[in-house]
Amino acid sequence: MNTKRPACAAPALETPAPAASQTYSYSNLEYSESASTALAEEVALAIAFNGISQAVMLVTPTDLEDFIVGFSLGSGIIQDATDIYDLQLSGSGSAQYAQVTIANRAFWNLKQQRRQLAGTSGCGLCGVEAVEQALPDLQVLPGAPLPPVEWLDGLRERIGAFQPLGQHCGAVHAAVFMNDKGELLLGREDIGRHNALDKLIGGLIRQKIPTAGGLAIVTSRCSLELIQKVLRAGIQTLVSLSSPTGLAVQWARRHNLNLIHLPQKNAPRVYSPTLEKQA
Repeated sequence: MNTKRPACAAPALETPAPAASQTYSYSNLEYSESASTALAEEVALAIAFNGISQAVMLVTPTDLEDFIVGFSLGSGIIQDATDIYDLQLSGSGSAQYAQVTIANRAFWNLKQQRRQLAGTSGCGLCGVEAVEQALPDLQVLPGAPLPPVEWLDGLRERIGAFQPLGQHCGAVHAAVFMNDKGELLLGREDIGRHNALDKLIGGLIRQKIPTAGGLAIVTSRCSLELIQKVLRAGIQTLVSLSSPTGLAVQWARRHNLNLIHLPQKNAPRVYSPTLEKQA
């Protein structure tokens, strides 16, 4: 394996949004001294498809085009990037707006969903109106080999290069993509764990990075909506630095998704597929 750290793929186009972090002053509860520290910023991003308001999401104001593309795919609004005809961003400060023009078939599908999401940084299924929307029928993946264990050696430390905001001020999650050679290529950060994954998926699509044989890495807990997003993106392996939920494991197994938990001090745990013990 080539242990040389690969260069990050070219960044997405810059968006008209405020800085991702700002400096704030604070005082110590026990003493009178004051100091300052950098804190991650968040903005309210209102997303409209074909002129119809769909969601207001609280996001970190970076890579917003990537987020919108990934959100559209991961939420099942579009089937692939060709369904998006145009994307316009506007607004300033803490209020941002996205006008997205999508294909008629995608817009019809959106209206059928009848979803009005009130986005937060903690939940990826807010506002879903029916159980069928929370537990949709998704295509079963063809299945892929598990990655070599060497690819995961020192992974927690290696992905630090793709977490500049997290390293600077904390309070954000990260999602990173590793290609079929075990090279880390692209990373995205956000206050929302599902937002970070949406940004990564959108970045992969917009930069036309092949995902076959690669894997997605998330620094957050792995719950159902993250499974659904990688399934819709066609990524066949998901590595989580935090434990998955039981429902996430059930869905991974049912849909042939490789699901691996990388504990902080123990060996990687493969939850899906179920591995038969060798005699």
